[in-house]
Amino acid sequence: MAHDIDYRIFGDDMQAVEIELDPNEAVRAEVGAMLFMEDDIQMQTNAEGGIFGGLKRIVSGENFFITSFLNTGVGKRTVTFAAPYAGKIIPLNLAEVGGSFLCQRDGFLCAAQGIDINVEFTKRIGAGLFGGEGFILQRLSGDGKAFIHAGGSVIKRELKSGERLRVDTGCLVALHPTVDYDIQFVGGFRNVLFGGEGMFYAVLTGPGTIYLQTLPFSRLADRIVAASRFGGRKEESRGIGGLLGGIISGKE
Repeated sequence: MAHDIDYRIFGDDMQAVEIELDPNEAVRAEVGAMLFMEDDIQMQTNAEGGIFGGLKRIVSGENFFITSFLNTGVGKRTVTFAAPYAGKIIPLNLAEVGGSFLCQRDGFLCAAQGIDINVEFTKRIGAGLFGGEGFILQRLSGDGKAFIHAGGSVIKRELKSGERLRVDTGCLVALHPTVDYDIQFVGGFRNVLFGGEGMFYAVLTGPGTIYLQTLPFSRLADRIVAASRFGGRKEESRGIGGLLGGIISGKE
């Protein structure tokens, strides 16, 4: 049974979640997610699921270890975790959603002690080969609270039975296990070459809840790389400040 933790979420675009722990309560988090913690909070880093579980996480692109934060004091203590980039933190009470939820491999932030965090490979070979960010998912299982992170803004959709939605694979953050997940070819020569949306969609079929993000980190990283090294004119990469400075100094 998972620990019954209390929490508060701070911020707007760069959020953090504060977890309040009673004595002997603990929360688990991705390595490097901790922002600050009070006295009497003890860190315990280990491999989720043992050596084999840690190796599976490495294959999926995650850290080998998961860190637990245990309140060893006699009163309530707090530990706070920060989102890795601009976006929103989504709280999930797994007891209210059937005991499990799937999220993108880089979406998990933290969860109450007692929540199982396992690598979940997609069922279909087509999804596995062409899913991009959607290839490997994480399954969060238990009866407590878990927190996942999404880039940009979050869109929550409730799919009815048989309702289908085609989504950019990078924009899918999390989905209920009842949602069927597959990959569909975009189709059309010009769409593939010039559409700018990739060759495949994630096809989601209800019933169930899904969470979408407006700014996947992969898309943000691509834009930064394009602007700083490979894209546009020199003036565009320097920004407005650099261009105005050059004009004032007489170099432009």
